[in-house]
Amino acid sequence: MADRPRRPRLRRTLLAALVTFAVAVPVSGAARPDAVPAPAPTALGPLRDASPAALAERYAVSRRDIRAAGRAADAHGDRTRAASLRAMAAPGRQFLSFDGRDGGRSVEVVGELSSARRVAVLVPGAGVGLDAYGRLRRDATALREELGGGTAVLAWLGYRSPATVSPAALTTGRADEAAPGLRALVDEVRAVRPAARISLLCHSYGSVICARSASGTAADALVLYGSPGVGAESVAALRTGARVWAGRGGDDWIARVPHVRVRVPFVATVGFGTDPVAARFGAEVFDAGDGGHSDYLLPGSRSLTNLAQIVAGAEPPGASR
Repeated sequence: MADRPRRPRLRRTLLAALVTFAVAVPVSGAARPDAVPAPAPTALGPLRDASPAALAERYAVSRRDIRAAGRAADAHGDRTRAASLRAMAAPGRQFLSFDGRDGGRSVEVVGELSSARRVAVLVPGAGVGLDAYGRLRRDATALREELGGGTAVLAWLGYRSPATVSPAALTTGRADEAAPGLRALVDEVRAVRPAARISLLCHSYGSVICARSASGTAADALVLYGSPGVGAESVAALRTGARVWAGRGGDDWIARVPHVRVRVPFVATVGFGTDPVAARFGAEVFDAGDGGHSDYLLPGSRSLTNLAQIVAGAEPPGASR
């Protein structure tokens, strides 16, 4: 009992140390990905038609834009970016949109959106960009294979992801900028696939984005996993009609992040508040197994199985409120 008054002070001290570390320690190459030049993409406009022919045309346009960005990266001398873009432009890849500027933005479809009865949108966290895009593609593919037919997984890289260790990863600024784009994508998918079940799968900092887009979302489910907090104290504060789930792997380091919000004078409010798997947050908690922070969609994992169950509209074993 005597230790209780010290806990808030300890958490604030830990968070202050984390902020100091993020500000003081340079992140190797943090500015480089944003500096790689790319041409302006073709203006495609919102998604209004999900017929196979319309999607094929859209995918072809995006493939040309990706190849153009790859040539620009080659000319700039960035082999890593160029190689990643060559892989993204491979035959059979399906991008609803692509923009190689400012670190890169893209939406890739794994599966057949034109006939999907269930659609999952993967919203990645910090440290994901065009140079590390293969990880997001890997996760989308694993989820699609777990779900089987009648499904589509959309890998949404719709914002400039902050470096994992950086001031931007400790505030809601990037999430505030990204949320309107995510909400618009969900609205577009709902319009072209009105009967489909849509789930937002939100990893790490991506859960902050999902929370910022939750009010009035057309999604049926909002799944927060590996989350540092979402900037809201409870499910009720999200003001959403979506069913809200939360999970955390047993070996995920995010559990050690202080779940507080602190106003740092002349800087910003840092931290994201209540832990989404805490009972007081009010989410339905699913069993995410014993994996680490990047393991939620690993083939054969309990977390992948249960995430697929949620996307399918089923109750994962062992879920609790």
